[in-house]
Amino acid sequence: MKSKGGFFLKIGFVGTGWFTRTHANILKEIEGVDITAFCGTSLEKAEKEARNWSNATGYSNVEEMLDKQKLDTVYICVPPHAHGEIEAALIDRNIPFFVEKPLGNNEEPNDLARRIEEKGLITSVGYHWRYKDTTTRVLSLLNECRVGMTLGYWMGSMPMVPWWRDVNKSGGQFVEQTTHIVDLLRFLFGDINEVYAAYNNQIMQEKVEGTTVPDVGSVTMKLKNGMIATISNTCILKNSSKVGLEIYSDEGIIELSNDLLRVVSGNRVEEYKEETNPYLAENKIFLNAVQTGDSSKILSTYQDALKTHRVTIAANQSAMSGQPIYLG
Repeated sequence: MKSKGGFFLKIGFVGTGWFTRTHANILKEIEGVDITAFCGTSLEKAEKEARNWSNATGYSNVEEMLDKQKLDTVYICVPPHAHGEIEAALIDRNIPFFVEKPLGNNEEPNDLARRIEEKGLITSVGYHWRYKDTTTRVLSLLNECRVGMTLGYWMGSMPMVPWWRDVNKSGGQFVEQTTHIVDLLRFLFGDINEVYAAYNNQIMQEKVEGTTVPDVGSVTMKLKNGMIATISNTCILKNSSKVGLEIYSDEGIIELSNDLLRVVSGNRVEEYKEETNPYLAENKIFLNAVQTGDSSKILSTYQDALKTHRVTIAANQSAMSGQPIYLG
């Protein structure tokens, strides 16, 4: 994969955590890619990641990284509270970027999306469920039935990183994790116009010091097409137990989980295992868009991901106020 100038695509990363390593390792499988920069919260962290790449340099400041290197694109893999200035710097310099979900923990992405739109900047957001072959199969199945409602889940354990359990930094589980299921719901069925949420902190605040995120919650949504959806989550379990979406139609039940699709119709049950790597797919499609300028195959642009972000922020607002939030 060559850039427009005939050189390998030069890529920088902002963030030094698990998602940075995930994407960087995937890029090893893609020809024509040269990772040349890592930016972290400390120079030590950035240089540690950079040592894994022969041409990479570590930085502790995004502006310095962008001043010293001419990058074709940048991957942003940072906690929710760290978003904003990074994206703004890339927009100012017309540098396409891939950003891991969520877009943030507040309403700042609204302004960033407007600026991206004005510049026509290529972006992609890491909602990898859209790139699963099982999700594609579900889209086909939906042509053969009428859906009345869905039930979604993200039932698991609490990530043991301090920023995650701080609601002011992560935004809470519905914003940081369950956003994947909200986005899957939108991808399959369209936009959401009303949100009502109930949260509580039942257990984890007594078990883990500094926990301010709700550890149980349910969010009921009305979609523009008339469907009703409820998505629940918890982080009180010792291990992840149930993550996915159940679809109830006049033809039966469609159950989509991380690596399996089950279709139940009467006494007949069919199962399909996930056969692709959606992370690899989303990366290839994004980098091809950067190379060619054609972003038509990107399934989750920043502007579209903003609609999912607004739903999760509305859920938090509803849980605090006790009132439904109307999105229009």
